[in-house]
Amino acid sequence: MSKENEEFSTEIVQNGGSLSFSVRVRPRMPDFLSSVNLKYVKLGYGYLITHRLYLLMMVAPPLLAAFVAHLGNFFTWQHLSHQALFISPLFFFLLYLYIDFTPRSTYLLDFACFRPPNQYKVSKAEFIELARKSGNFNDTTIEFKERVLKKSGIGDETYMPKGVFRPGYRTSLKDGREEASMVMFGAVKEVLCATKVRPNDIKILVVNCGILNTTPSLSSMIINHFKLRHDIHSFNLGGMGCAAGVTAIDLARDLLDAYPSSYALVVSTEVVSSSWYTGNDIDMLIPNCFFRMGAAAVMLSNFRLHKWRAKYELKQLVRTHKGMDNRSHKSIHQREDSEGRKGISVSKDVTEIGGHALKANITTLGPLVLPVSEQLHFFTNLLFKKRKTKPYIPDYKLTFEHMCIQATSKKVLDEIQKNLELTEEYMEASRKTLERFGNTSSSSIWYELAYLEFNSRVKRGDRVCQIAFGSGFKCNSVVWKALRNVKTPKCSPWFKDE
Repeated sequence: MSKENEEFSTEIVQNGGSLSFSVRVRPRMPDFLSSVNLKYVKLGYGYLITHRLYLLMMVAPPLLAAFVAHLGNFFTWQHLSHQALFISPLFFFLLYLYIDFTPRSTYLLDFACFRPPNQYKVSKAEFIELARKSGNFNDTTIEFKERVLKKSGIGDETYMPKGVFRPGYRTSLKDGREEASMVMFGAVKEVLCATKVRPNDIKILVVNCGILNTTPSLSSMIINHFKLRHDIHSFNLGGMGCAAGVTAIDLARDLLDAYPSSYALVVSTEVVSSSWYTGNDIDMLIPNCFFRMGAAAVMLSNFRLHKWRAKYELKQLVRTHKGMDNRSHKSIHQREDSEGRKGISVSKDVTEIGGHALKANITTLGPLVLPVSEQLHFFTNLLFKKRKTKPYIPDYKLTFEHMCIQATSKKVLDEIQKNLELTEEYMEASRKTLERFGNTSSSSIWYELAYLEFNSRVKRGDRVCQIAFGSGFKCNSVVWKALRNVKTPKCSPWFKDE
């Protein structure tokens, strides 16, 4: 084991954790300032170079205009007018080629986050009381849950399917489908209302849910309920954890490139009643403490004219997968305990693993988003630094006005804030979402963006970076650029109860 890993493995911190981060053993995240893996820097520049055709097409119009102006110095306008019959078809042909070959942007028209009815609201005290009355957990387990919730950063207004507290509860397809139907249909209904898009106009549907995978699929449930078109391209992503929401956006973007001038609907959720664990294995109790009900629906489009009505434009998306490493691969996995009860087991090393995945992701993302001055400063420091000095880490606050980091746990958010040197303002949306809604898995980053919109924080030109973690182990990030000042929406999960 490396010196860095040994340092992590010997440090034990008694703090709460989440689905993605261990509680019983608490190794800290790697110090991002101590090392930079050039492999990921090169990867980022590789992504940048692959867009060379796009850059060429962006430069072509001003070069063509300069060429036409230069011709005017050698030919009179009378002479050029005689050639109009030849020049006009050529001009429109070149214009057609430019429009046809220029990559289409992916636009986010609007999104919606579902807020369950108040009957599902549960405080931390009620959570413990219901768990005790269920008879499914022993005293040691109850005490453990109390300690975790106390330090979790979760508030007293999150939402849970209270049926999981029934004595002798066992996960069932009936409970899972009912919960999935409520949260998914609610979010989709709201986004259809906000965008005014007809269900029959949606050509692409991508649904992600980690644990519940039924036949027919969740995507089929949405198609049936909203009567979507018979030739829709539908996909159902399962078992990919909390980072699957960004993966779904990536898949939808690729499909939009294949089917120009189309709408794509992305639905992200997790079903608490299907992931609920009723045993007493400590490593498998973390999801119970942090997972809460929720879902988000996102409407994407690549119609060129939608630039004038969309909220955001997708600028960059980077996915990092550490699955080639066995320790990362096994850090979060679904298994059965000694009594045959299913649950999600979280490794004691997951904090360190998640930190390395985050470092790899933002290092790859850097060349795509950082100002040239920051990149020059980074490379100058890297090439001419002294051996014992730490490398310069670019300031990502110069690139993003807002950050939506998956609401996992208070401890994890503290570690990320420290390593990325972020201010409280950058962490506010994540902390408020964790407190109000808990960890809603892949939809958390959308509740965070909804918080920013509700408080009228997003202005035209602002860049929003969403970062999510997931089993595998994965760290995914996506960058959106606001196309207009985003006002407080008419429908938001952040409105207070009446």
